[in-house]
Amino acid sequence: MGVSDNYSLPPGAVKIINMLNEAGFEAYAVGGAVRDMVMGKEPHDFDITTSAKPDEIKNVFSGFRCIETGIRHGTVTVISDSVPYEITAFRIDGDYSDRRRPDGVIFTGRLEDDLSRRDFTCNALAFHPVKGITDLFGGTEDIRNKIIRCVGNPDKRFGEDALRIMRALRFSSVLGFEIDSETEKSIHKNRELLKLISNERIFSELCKLLEGKNAAGVLSAFGDVIFTVMPELEPMKDLDQQNPAHRYDVWNHTLHAVDNIRPDCELRLAMLFHDSGKPYTKTVDENGIGHFYGHAEISVKIARMILNNMKASNRLKKHVCTLVENHGLMPEKMSKKTFKKYIGKLGEDTVRELYEVRKADVTALDSFLTPKFLSENERAREIFEQIISEQKCFTLKDLAVDGADLISLGFEPSRSLGEVLRILLDEVMDNKIKNEKEALLSRAGELLNEYRNSQDK
Repeated sequence: MGVSDNYSLPPGAVKIINMLNEAGFEAYAVGGAVRDMVMGKEPHDFDITTSAKPDEIKNVFSGFRCIETGIRHGTVTVISDSVPYEITAFRIDGDYSDRRRPDGVIFTGRLEDDLSRRDFTCNALAFHPVKGITDLFGGTEDIRNKIIRCVGNPDKRFGEDALRIMRALRFSSVLGFEIDSETEKSIHKNRELLKLISNERIFSELCKLLEGKNAAGVLSAFGDVIFTVMPELEPMKDLDQQNPAHRYDVWNHTLHAVDNIRPDCELRLAMLFHDSGKPYTKTVDENGIGHFYGHAEISVKIARMILNNMKASNRLKKHVCTLVENHGLMPEKMSKKTFKKYIGKLGEDTVRELYEVRKADVTALDSFLTPKFLSENERAREIFEQIISEQKCFTLKDLAVDGADLISLGFEPSRSLGEVLRILLDEVMDNKIKNEKEALLSRAGELLNEYRNSQDK
């Protein structure tokens, strides 16, 4: 992606800048939106930097809704035509004792002071509708050359805010940019600083990283950083699988599996964790062949531990762990009845994703076996599609009757209601009975009579 020469701001951002200029202050669009403009991408979420101090910003926009988003650090959010604009005073940051945010700031009248405190050159660009781009640190050249480079001394930048380490990796993955050599050295050197950052913030950056086009490449080049924030994964590194089906060690197989699946955070998390249990389950048989029996069960425990530490949502944890637990599912070797139960347990959408997971996994095996396993995966998918086309009843909620229907038939409200419903569901899934209310009530009546007769004896 080249550098664009056609820069323009939306009318709302121009209006904000003009109002500050008319009040006697400098003002510029800054940060990621300007980076995107330079890259020829449609920018969003325009941030404004200005020589006005916070109280002066509020005075200029006294007729607007103003939110003191980060007033202590000079930021006021102004709502204009229902669009929020973060407006921050030019500032010099104080010490970062928590390695995340400055203890205090000094407001300054110089744009150069403000741009020099920013993380990477591609983000240290300012734009004015009349003056154009202000580029003091070679950001446009770095964008042209697809490079992530710290502004100034990288050790200082990462020492101020260690989360910038994960941000560098995220930008490299998402933008497809290389990290310059000095910045890369500093990342490796300062990675332990990430232990001072909250896991929630690290996880947010990790998810964005995983959705990038260069995620596997970044994970490979910066494995030491990943192992710093998720040490549970490090035992995979250099673990020889000693199996002819595998051309890579466990970690490199994992990276290829991540690369083979579509860039969805939860799918890629599943691939990142799917073989994490292998170091704890490896055995070698008398022929020197490695095996990993039961590794999925251990991988689930590791995935759950990591996601708990990262404060991931319960929904995400459940979804990712389900994919990890079932990544070796082979429906082509199951009876249709058993597979239907899996569909009922996991849900159609998750089963469809498991085919993606399996395809990503087997594509990362030795190439001579890939066609065979892909053919089996396709056969399993065909079985699934056939079952779906033939039947839409896999769970109790899919049945054409419910507990209330059985009570009206004469059943007592008790645990036996659930047992009868499960019998009906099994018989529908075995194609012994149609999922139609009349047929189900008739069969339920038979079961009720059988129950009453057994009670009379």
